[in-house]
Amino acid sequence: MSKPLIGVTTYLNPAKWGVWELPAALLPAAYPRMVQAAGGLATLLPPDEDPASAEAVVARLDGLVIAGGADVEPARYGAQADPRTGPPARDRDAWELALIHAALATGTPLLGICRGMQLLNVALGGTLVQHLDGHVGGVGVFGTHTVRPVPGTRFASITPETTKVPTYHHQSLDVLAPALTVGAHADDGTVEAVETADGWVLGVQWHPEMGEDVRVMRALVEAASAV
Repeated sequence: MSKPLIGVTTYLNPAKWGVWELPAALLPAAYPRMVQAAGGLATLLPPDEDPASAEAVVARLDGLVIAGGADVEPARYGAQADPRTGPPARDRDAWELALIHAALATGTPLLGICRGMQLLNVALGGTLVQHLDGHVGGVGVFGTHTVRPVPGTRFASITPETTKVPTYHHQSLDVLAPALTVGAHADDGTVEAVETADGWVLGVQWHPEMGEDVRVMRALVEAASAV
């Protein structure tokens, strides 16, 4: 059986390497490495100037990962920006929202990580808390905290026990989108995983790519193999 092709979204930021300083499509190597460790083939999906291309891109994929990154622009969920909300990444918001809608329309297995889970909630009509303390280890340092699965959910079938996870975020879900179900919580009540009843769609608030546990990614790869 051929390995499924998993697309992973990227940043679009200035970068410097060697003698060059240019706009670059960036992604921490931990993302494709986790796809590979879970049995998939990884391909990177930089923002496209034409979000309408998302349907054609998703049609060539077996699975999709919406990666972590910048804060979702509050205007996307009808809110004014809090002073602590980061600068918008409008091209990335538009592209990834189009990818999410294309994946949902076609039944392509979808995993949202950190920002990806938040954007999934926004795409389906939910809102976000714009600032939350206690879910980072420091500036540029991942923290850890406990995640407790909700019995009977897809996430609980993947990770049935309470686990410690790598985390780095200052925003979280507020109003849950009607199509989503909570799959896990942190000890402070923060929603840490969401999923849909139909199709294979899962969002996690932490960063599994920064840990050793590949079960979430392996579940995506297995779902992508079955499509």
